[in-house]
Parts: sequence; C-alpha cells; structure tokens
Amino acid sequence: MNNILSLNMATPAEVSLQIAARVKARRLELNLTQEGLAARAGLKFATYRRFEQTGEISLRGLLQIAFALNALSDFDALFGQRQYQSLDDVLNEQTVTRKRGKKNE
Repeated sequence: MNNILSLNMATPAEVSLQIAARVKARRLELNLTQEGLAARAGLKFATYRRFEQTGEISLRGLLQIAFALNALSDFDALFGQRQYQSLDDVLNEQTVTRKRGKKNE
C-alpha cells in the first residue's frame, strides 16, 4: 500500500479514504483492534468502524483519533502560513492582513 498522501488531482472523498487507510495502517502497526482504538479515542465503535470503511467522520472525531495515536501534531501544518517561492512573492504580498473576505461583486 502506498502510504503517501497525495492531494494532487484527488477529490475530498478520495482524500478522506486515504486518511482512513493511513489511520487503519497505524492502528494495525500498534496491534490495536477497531474497538480498542475507538475506546482510546473516546468514540463509539460504530463511528470508528464507519470511518475506516467510508472515510467519513467529524473533525473532532478525527482529532480524537489523532490524539489516541499520538499524531495530533500532524495537524500543525494544515492551513499554515503561506510558503514563499521567491523574494518577488514576498514583495507582492499584501502587507495588511484581512480580517474578512471581499464582498461578492
């Protein structure tokens, strides 16, 4: 199984299934049952089982699973600060951080 999460050309449904597969692989590496991980994460067994099968779970549930697997820090980069490719990118960036999006025109 390819354990690299590739977001290129993937739909949200595909990404969620890839994440579920990675969680399952980590669970098996730790020799945990679905019931055992669900209990550690504070989730109902049916909720966890559905996640492994469909990739569907609430964000809070996913964070609880990550906490139980000692992988909560993996979320640090999600929506992190923009990475610049060149000095021109930095200079072209707005200096004022917007607190709201632009109104629809």
